[in-house]
Amino acid sequence: MMSEDKVTQLRPKVPCPECGQPSEQDTFPFCSRRCKNLDLNRWLSGAYVLPPAEDDEKPNPDQH
Repeated sequence: MMSEDKVTQLRPKVPCPECGQPSEQDTFPFCSRRCKNLDLNRWLSGAYVLPPAEDDEKPNPDQH
């Protein structure tokens, strides 16, 4: 019989990006479904937006 104390986790616990609590394996890298869903909501509502690359901001005069 193997004790849970002897099992090596594949991923070390890291702080949850939402609240800072230790992460859980089933919701990694978050600590709970609540924090995971908060992050998902931000993605779906467009709160996380990447800025355009500098090259994309300047119009190319060669293109018509």
